[in-house]
Amino acid sequence: MEDYTMTDWDDLPFDKLHEECGVFGIYHKGEAENLASDVYHALYALQHRGQESCGIAVNRDGVISCHKDVGLVNDVFSADVLGKMTKGQAAVGHCRYATTGTLNRNNAQPMLVNHRKGTMALCHNGNLTNAFQLREGLEETGAIFHTTSDTEVIAYIITQQRLKCASIEAAVLAAMGQLEGAYSLVMMSSTKLIAARDPHGFRPLCMGHIGEDVVFASESCALDAVGATFDRDIEAGEVVVVSSEGVKSYKLENARHDGMCVFEYIYFARPDSVVDGSSVHEARVRAGSFLALEHPVQADVVIGVPDSGLDAAIGFARQSGIPYGLGFIKNKYIGRTFIQPEQKQRQNAVRIKLNVISETVRGKRVVMVDDSLVRGTTSARIVRLLREAGATEVHVRLSAPPFTHPCFFGTDVDSTDGLIAAKHSHEEICRIIGADSIGFLSLDACDKLAAHSQCGFCKGCFTGEYPVSVPCEKAKHRFEQPLSGRE
Repeated sequence: MEDYTMTDWDDLPFDKLHEECGVFGIYHKGEAENLASDVYHALYALQHRGQESCGIAVNRDGVISCHKDVGLVNDVFSADVLGKMTKGQAAVGHCRYATTGTLNRNNAQPMLVNHRKGTMALCHNGNLTNAFQLREGLEETGAIFHTTSDTEVIAYIITQQRLKCASIEAAVLAAMGQLEGAYSLVMMSSTKLIAARDPHGFRPLCMGHIGEDVVFASESCALDAVGATFDRDIEAGEVVVVSSEGVKSYKLENARHDGMCVFEYIYFARPDSVVDGSSVHEARVRAGSFLALEHPVQADVVIGVPDSGLDAAIGFARQSGIPYGLGFIKNKYIGRTFIQPEQKQRQNAVRIKLNVISETVRGKRVVMVDDSLVRGTTSARIVRLLREAGATEVHVRLSAPPFTHPCFFGTDVDSTDGLIAAKHSHEEICRIIGADSIGFLSLDACDKLAAHSQCGFCKGCFTGEYPVSVPCEKAKHRFEQPLSGRE
C-alpha cells in the first residue's frame, strides 16, 4: 500500500461533496402582483443547493420574461430587477451548482426555448446518465447547442416531442421515455406549470399550495419560506400539470421509487425539510444514534462539525450518554462555496470558516461527528485545530459510509480520483487525518435513516451498485477543454 500524507491530497479538486440544484414553481389563477418575489424568497431557502448561478422566469399573459446570472440570489436580483418582472400568472426559479457544464451565464437556468408550438422555461435538478449519447444523436440531426448543460438536452428532447404531441404534458411523458438518470423538473409553458420526477425518484420534489395557488419545490423548506402549505411529494415517474382547468397527474407505468439519494438526508437537504415523508433533521439524529451503537468510545464530550454534522452529534450524544457540547463557531458570512485561497494559505482556510471553542474541548477526549469523508483534507485540518485547542483525544465519527465510488446523478464526483476511502483502509485513513479512532455509518443503518419514507435508496457512492446503468467513459466537459485535451 502506498504511503500517503495529507500534503499528497492538497492539489485534488474537491473535498466536501458539492450540492445539487434547487427548483421552484408557482401557478396563480389570474394575475398576481408578487410572483417573482415569491420565487426570490423560495430560492433564498434553496440557496444551500447551489450558489453558482440562479434565475427566475415569469409568465405574464403567455409572454415569458427571464432574468438569470452567475452569483447568489441576493446578488443577481436587485429590487429594480424584481420590480420589473414581479407580475404574472406563473413563475419558475432555479439556483444552480454545475455538475454537467461549467460555471458561466449561458448555463444558468431557467432555460428558455421558443418553438413553433409555443415557449417553455425549464428548471432541472439532477444529472442525466445518457446526456452524451442523446446530445450526439441530436447534433447528428443538425441540432445546435448554446450551452454545455444536460438541461439543454432535456429541453431539446421535450421540444422534439412537443412538435409531435397534442400537449406539453404528453410531450414531457414521451420525453421521459428517452431520458435516463436523475431529473426533477419544474417547467412552464405559456398556459401551464408542470412538475416531473424521474422514474427512480433520485432527487426530491414536493407540492404545496398558498390559498388557490399551486407551488412546487425541491424541498419543503422553500414552501415554508413563502407561506405555503405542504401537500405531498411528487411521486417517482409522475408528471403533475397545473392550468386553468385545475391540477392533473400522470404516471409512467415503469416507475419504481428505488433510487432516492440517501445523501439528501445525510448532507444535501436542509434539516428543516421533510423529504419523501421523513424529517431530514430526525434522519440525521438517527444516524448519530446508530453511530454511537456501532462505534462506541470512551469520551468526555461530543461535538458536531457545522452544519450537517450537528444533528448527528446530538443523536450520538443522546444514545451514548456523553454530553453534547458546542465545539465550533462557523463564520456565517461564508457559504459552502467559499473560494479557497492560494496553496500557501490553505492551512488557514479552515480557520476562516470554523473556529474551535477551546473551553469545550480543552483537556477532554472529544468525539467529532461530521457528515462524510471525501478527500479527508478538511477533516485532517479540523482534527489539527481541535488538538491545538487542547483536546487530548479526537475520535472521528462519520454519519455516512465510506465514499468509495463515483456518483452519476447530480454531484461532482464522477470518478474515484481523490476519494480517500477508495484507496485506504480505515486504519490508514485514521492515521492520515490524525485521529485517535474513526467510525463510519454502516450500510444497514443507511436504510433505516428515513423512518417514514416508502422508497428505496441509491447508495451507489458507497457500494458501486446503481439503480440504472452508468454512463460510458466520455468527457462531460469536452467543450471546456483545450483542443489538445479532447478525444
